[in-house]
Amino acid sequence: MGNVWDRAVEVLRGRSSILGSIAVGAIFVPSLVGNAVSTFLTPTPGANVAASTGLLGLVLGLAVLLVSIWGQLAMLAVASDPAATRADAGRQATQRLLPAVGIVLLLGVVFTLAFMPLVFILMRAGVNFTSPNAMQTVSASTAGSASLYILVLMVLGLVVGARLLLLNAVIVNERRGIGAIMRSVRLTRGMTLRIIGLMLLFALVLLVPMIAVQSVVGLVARLVLGGDAPGLVAFVASAAGAVVTTIFSVVAAAFTAQLYVAAVADKDGASIGI
Repeated sequence: MGNVWDRAVEVLRGRSSILGSIAVGAIFVPSLVGNAVSTFLTPTPGANVAASTGLLGLVLGLAVLLVSIWGQLAMLAVASDPAATRADAGRQATQRLLPAVGIVLLLGVVFTLAFMPLVFILMRAGVNFTSPNAMQTVSASTAGSASLYILVLMVLGLVVGARLLLLNAVIVNERRGIGAIMRSVRLTRGMTLRIIGLMLLFALVLLVPMIAVQSVVGLVARLVLGGDAPGLVAFVASAAGAVVTTIFSVVAAAFTAQLYVAAVADKDGASIGI
């Protein structure tokens, strides 16, 4: 892992301009759009909102998701191969976008199904999901079973997340469809605990500055804009958080790409971009 970090730092030093330009256009700007949609176009409960407004929000949300996936693929392409130009990475990301979206949808279905037993547990206990106080009527035994199941899902989620860390790198560098899932699992064999530790550390390092930046910027925005524009204040604060997220996305792409290169060299005896 130390060698991977060293290589990732070299990538950031040598390819920061290309990675930064991709991140701004495909990560930061879509984040701003997504934040604007959630702040200004998402209807509040009980509010009368035109159907066209809701449809516009849905379309923009899907567009943001697609552009973000494309951006992640493009950054991985640049960080994996020192010979790849911005145009090369863009073409590669465009070619692999549909397989990536398909796998995201598949994993989304699996993730949803994983929560179905929890729904059944609560339904058997007579929980009314339409009631705002539904969880207050849950018995102690049901709450215990539900909590245990959630804990198991969290542990499994960490393990699965670690084994699929290289999924996008596989998708963009190898012409695989669903097979990219098992390929990522094979490449991360023997590294699960170390990857989980890095994921938790990275999440902590990301959350602390993001919360701090959002809090400070939100406070300043509230002082400047006043208390009559809570939506605009929230948007400005979220925009500041998006800056931090964008920076960390570049770092994550460089590390993930170099971990993929190292894993391929270790498991297959091949080299990519090195």
